[in-house]
Amino acid sequence: MSAPPSTGPSEGYRAYAGEDIVTGEGVAVELPVASVPLRMASGAIDLVVMVVALIVVSLLVGILTAQASEAVAATFVVIAIVVVTVVLPTTIETLSKGRSLGRLIMGLRVVRDDGGPVTARHALTRALVGVVEVLALSGMPAVVAAMVHPRGKRLGDMAAGTYAVSQRAKLRMTAPPLLPAGFHGWAQVVDIGALPAGLTIATRQFLLRAHGLGPSARQALGQELLTEALRHVSPAPPPGHHPETVLAAILATRRQRDADRLAREQRLRERYLR
Repeated sequence: MSAPPSTGPSEGYRAYAGEDIVTGEGVAVELPVASVPLRMASGAIDLVVMVVALIVVSLLVGILTAQASEAVAATFVVIAIVVVTVVLPTTIETLSKGRSLGRLIMGLRVVRDDGGPVTARHALTRALVGVVEVLALSGMPAVVAAMVHPRGKRLGDMAAGTYAVSQRAKLRMTAPPLLPAGFHGWAQVVDIGALPAGLTIATRQFLLRAHGLGPSARQALGQELLTEALRHVSPAPPPGHHPETVLAAILATRRQRDADRLAREQRLRERYLR
């Protein structure tokens, strides 16, 4: 494996982070990014649905405004176009948490960059940009952007902070790190804040793939990750341990804390729902 790209000290580990997200238990899950052909197929289905809706709505507007002036008829036509191309897709995508008819058929869903469900803001941004890149420009910018971007994002996804995933592909869950020997006493008293998702992802991937890095890149990236992680840790870990061992101890402790918290919350829910 080649060394990670040379970036600034605050961006190096983010460039290494890849496409994973972190679950509530601190376990990294690799979301399967939707392929460009699948996205094109789902987009074509949605486009056909939109065209049919536009035709139906135009006929209805024509019937309702048959006796009205041209200005009134033109106003209703503009409103109908906005509703079909922006309001309707935004509403459907928001209520369905990133689905549409085309994505439902092709087994896709749009999610936030952190893997969470999209909101009305994300859906509206995608719809507004989609009017230009898909409808006005025949979808060519969307196809080119999706082919170039590592997550297959179109311009609307880049603006909204979203991307499409395939729900028919099998998710891969990486094994969580174990607490190394010599850290059990420290793990009982240490205060570890919520680690940033990008840092957690990069650290997990680094620990899994460190053996494939060159010695200098492995040392530099390990030290950078440790420096970032120690900002969220107090007191510092016991001295004299390798950076990779310390990183494993931090992740294992943070994961155990999250698991304990989730277990307590589950017990509370069960107690009050009895």
